[in-house]
Amino acid sequence: MNPATPAASFLLLASRVRADEKRLLDAFERRGMRYEYLDSRTAWSPLHQDARERRLVLNREIGHARALYAARALEAAGHVVVNSAAATDVCGDKWQTSVALRAAGLPTPRTALGLTPEAALEALEAIGYPAVVKPLVGSWGRLVTPVPDRRTAETVMEYIAALPSPQSHIVYAQEMIAKPDRDIRAIVVGGELLGTVHRRGEQWRTNVARGATTEAFEPSADIVKLALAAAEAVGADIAGVDLIEDADGRPLVLEVNDGVEFSGFQRAVGDRVDVADRIAQFLMTRAQSCFE
Repeated sequence: MNPATPAASFLLLASRVRADEKRLLDAFERRGMRYEYLDSRTAWSPLHQDARERRLVLNREIGHARALYAARALEAAGHVVVNSAAATDVCGDKWQTSVALRAAGLPTPRTALGLTPEAALEALEAIGYPAVVKPLVGSWGRLVTPVPDRRTAETVMEYIAALPSPQSHIVYAQEMIAKPDRDIRAIVVGGELLGTVHRRGEQWRTNVARGATTEAFEPSADIVKLALAAAEAVGADIAGVDLIEDADGRPLVLEVNDGVEFSGFQRAVGDRVDVADRIAQFLMTRAQSCFE
């Protein structure tokens, strides 16, 4: 990439400086870290030229495609990126995430991949109704669609078949878990669980971006184990792990977010943990192990 200040030790890559990024920059300042903010909208990378100085990059780009290719380009130039391009690739694709979680032996809802909308109808029959259809790439619960029965599924598949992108025709289908009126967000940094919160909302999708409220709670040993194992399974150094509980209270892993947003989590946990500071601390430790 083309940072303007070669002497900077850290790069924070993002196209938008949101509340989370402001917290991170404040934490960098408090710890005396030399850093540079790099706007991904203006960044470019020459393949024939290595970086003049290797740096550790915190990838906070909000868009998956840009985050993935930024990580690949920065790594190709010799930088160390957190999260890595490999982790970003897996976390950004729900099917790849599910494959990684299953390979690690972690409990997840029944899931299938239909390579066409027509095939997805058969997959949904095998999974059973009610079910959920999700886009392979996406966040904040966008385009996640409940399908209570075959008739609804046929209508949803008609819409999917009319979408212009070939990738949109590949359908990620998952059983709908009869969960309580909440789900669980756990944040893991450097292999350590920072905490867990319940997310509750009036909608069936309990995303903070959709108005859900958060409440800190003390996790069970099973939830701690699952959250740490899920982050490890996808190779994410910094991860937001989403879990749900089934009707018997058994926790299941839904997905792992590589560019975790933590403002709602921070409000819930209060002074018990400073997420931005813990990330800054991890970056400093990681930089020492990589470059010294």
